[in-house]
Amino acid sequence: MLEAVRNHIALDIPTDLIKQINAAAKGEDESKKTFDAPQKKTDVPQETGSVDKIQEQNEAPADSADERIRVKATLIDKLTNFAGELSISRAHMEQQQGEFKKNLVEMEQTVVRLREQFRLLEIENDAQIRSHFDDNDKEFDPLELDCFSIIQQLSRSLTESVDDLVNIQDYLKTLTRQSDSLLVQQSRIGAELQDGIMRTRMIPFAKISPRLQRIVRGEVREQKKPVKFIINGENIEFERTVLERVVTPLEHMLRNAIGHGIEDAKTRQKSGKSSVANITIDISREGAELIIKLSDDGAGLNLPAIRQKAEERGLIQANTVVNDHELKQLILKPGFTTAKKLTQSQGRGVGMDIVNTDIKKLSGNLQIQSKTGEGTTFEIRLPLSLTITQALLVHIGEETMAVPINYLDAVMRTPRSEVLGEANEVRYYKYMDQKYRVFHLGELLGFGQVASVDSPLIPTLLVHVADRRVALLVDAIEGSKEIVVKPVGPQIEAIRWIAGATILGDGRVVLVLNMPIIVREESTLQSISSQRDAIVQAEKPVVKTVMVVDDSITVRKVTASLLKRQGMEVITAKDGLDAVAKLRENIPDLILLDVDMPRMDGYELGTLVRNNPDWKDLPIIMITTRMGEKHQKKAEKIGINCYLGKPYKENVLLENINALLENKKC
Repeated sequence: MLEAVRNHIALDIPTDLIKQINAAAKGEDESKKTFDAPQKKTDVPQETGSVDKIQEQNEAPADSADERIRVKATLIDKLTNFAGELSISRAHMEQQQGEFKKNLVEMEQTVVRLREQFRLLEIENDAQIRSHFDDNDKEFDPLELDCFSIIQQLSRSLTESVDDLVNIQDYLKTLTRQSDSLLVQQSRIGAELQDGIMRTRMIPFAKISPRLQRIVRGEVREQKKPVKFIINGENIEFERTVLERVVTPLEHMLRNAIGHGIEDAKTRQKSGKSSVANITIDISREGAELIIKLSDDGAGLNLPAIRQKAEERGLIQANTVVNDHELKQLILKPGFTTAKKLTQSQGRGVGMDIVNTDIKKLSGNLQIQSKTGEGTTFEIRLPLSLTITQALLVHIGEETMAVPINYLDAVMRTPRSEVLGEANEVRYYKYMDQKYRVFHLGELLGFGQVASVDSPLIPTLLVHVADRRVALLVDAIEGSKEIVVKPVGPQIEAIRWIAGATILGDGRVVLVLNMPIIVREESTLQSISSQRDAIVQAEKPVVKTVMVVDDSITVRKVTASLLKRQGMEVITAKDGLDAVAKLRENIPDLILLDVDMPRMDGYELGTLVRNNPDWKDLPIIMITTRMGEKHQKKAEKIGINCYLGKPYKENVLLENINALLENKKC
């Protein structure tokens, strides 16, 4: 054999040896079978030339489709992290591009205003030039005089400068379109790269099937209970880290199924069942979730024994009414067991609590279904990926949270009257013939009483996790983004409703919510109403919101910076129509308003605000260069609270703002 290897001569495949190894893996007795050592092929020519031909054939490149390489799992993890960082960088670039586009729009509006101002300036100059001369003075045309020629030349130079600005603006627009195209291309390539790396992390469930089969064989021998074990859908792929971490919970559940759930052969025959029990694992995919169902046809959970054990341990009172669902959840308590004797796999009080903890660490959820005499089913729901997902960014007070969109049925704005009730009133919202129990997300997370939403329409998330549906109220919705989920540090990883964290394009760190934990924990949802009045929280200073409406980007930025230094929230609008759109989403505590604006000026906006029942009481300060008595009287007639000139003095503006916010006069 060594000689054949040295001469690059092909050997026969040791089929007998392979059969014996496979038989040993299946638990069959193949020890008496023998296998022959591989022999040389008798028809292989021994001439040197033939050996050279064989060597050339062996050195010929294999089909590239069949090539395989070994790569360390840590390297794949690093590449996944780099792909995630690339996604974050792309999001940052897209955000910067968006800001650049906004400034281009501002520049375009500024150029339009500049053109109009130059046109008016030329008309005014021409009128003033002609007014300085009598009609009888015909010796020189006014424009032939040096002073007026200089004015005309300066005006033309400024007009040319405006035209240059327009050309620069057009060039910047072209660059922006090209940048958009490059970003789209980079996004496509990045998505393909990310998808390719993620596929390298995916392995079929069949990889752990032999391990689970060994567990079942071992338990069957120990318990002396005949069991038929079937795995359906084992070709469905899991992320490697998910599959590695879910195998231990599955082993625990298989041991429990054989040790606790399956009856012995005689008992099964008396019950009219087959002496051979059935344990089945069904793997399926539903949306962005992977579902593993482990079922047995045993006796089911012994609910009376569970209740008795719970009473002995003081988990429930003797006279307390507890439904079957709550009793089933007790087996997930640490140290809980109904086993009467101590064995290697039973009676130690560890198992299902560890299973539940491990599944929650994977951002998954465990549900239990059982019927007495028919069997038990454990359903595990896991996210398809633990690293990259689409999420909806929502605001709860001053906090921003990420909600994975695979749990959302719909996102909408609901009327206050349909979702808000009394403090302890249980409310339901109906959508598509389904009822959703209403909660405020801030209260579910234990934030206490959150800031009320003043808008008549409240942002609402309709969340569906398995058999539970809830409508979660939030303060604002920022939008949907692809996020890279990162693990959190040990300081906050014990908080169960946190699935991880992500970094947004603008550098903000946002927590990713574990929706199954938030929605499906019965105790959490049922205790909200009773806890609502018991929450004690230090009062936070009320942050006032001011809307700045001005067509000048410089005025908006300077004023916003001044107000933010005073601890105020600022909403900016570039004209009256923009302000109306933003008023429908967020109602401020005060409005700072310019007069001369395109599309809708300050007088029109002020009139609209005063005629709207939701906005009519908003204090308004008008800041303008038009300080004539006629303009001030018109503002007073509309109902403007305070009238200031430009440029304003910061201390005067702040004094008037504070006075109006305190319901005082300017």
